[in-house]
Amino acid sequence: MEYNTIVAAVLGILEGLTEFIPVSSTGHVLLAGHFLGFQSPGRAFEVVIQLGAVLAVLGIYATRLFQIFTSAPHDPKARSFIAAVLIAFAPAVVIGVLVHDFIKTVLFETPVLIAVNLILGGIVLLFVDRWAKNPKYTEAEDFPLSMALKIGFIQCIAMIPGVSRSGATIVGALLLGASKRSAAEFSFFLAMPTMLGAFVFDLTKNWDVLNSAALGNIAVGFVMAFISAVIVVRWLLGYVSNHGYALFAWWRIIVGAVALLALTVSM
Repeated sequence: MEYNTIVAAVLGILEGLTEFIPVSSTGHVLLAGHFLGFQSPGRAFEVVIQLGAVLAVLGIYATRLFQIFTSAPHDPKARSFIAAVLIAFAPAVVIGVLVHDFIKTVLFETPVLIAVNLILGGIVLLFVDRWAKNPKYTEAEDFPLSMALKIGFIQCIAMIPGVSRSGATIVGALLLGASKRSAAEFSFFLAMPTMLGAFVFDLTKNWDVLNSAALGNIAVGFVMAFISAVIVVRWLLGYVSNHGYALFAWWRIIVGAVALLALTVSM
């Protein structure tokens, strides 16, 4: 097995393990790829394999999604929830298209920025986790549309690698009155259209630079991301309900500090 294929499998596992916890899966994959010497044409690998993690959530939540969509014609709460997810998704569509090239060619290629963002994001998460008490909303389906839109704009901050899409949406939801469990759950649902859109857009933009080797690596990473994400999603909600997000905050700070030290030494 070729070295790049082995690294692609490792990065896929890393993607699945970190996509839905607030530690920045893209930041972890980019930093790991940097230190392992992994090259991805157009940086498509790091974005496209995220769909494997999304499919894991779709599989786990298939029954609930079916109930939501089938009850929507006669259930105002189901219709409101669908609208909330779509409204939260909308800012990412507009801003993502506008800044896509800058993100991929500049921010994705700046590992020091990623490491710093991991540390700063960990500090913010640690503070918010301790501060967020007496939530107003305990179910993701109860988030009002105005709150969903605010979470959607906050999610766009995570286009900067190292910030974390799930971390930004969870912190935003907590600050706006969500419980720790409902914040994580809304982040799961919002990931579905957001990451599917990123997958389609990025694959379209980079199709002409993807050779058979690159597509093979993407396939390996995709499958491994799916498998590892299934494990994490099933475990995460129960964990954060009982323990909060401090573990992930400290993980971010430690990984960011180690990466920053390694980057400094290698300069």
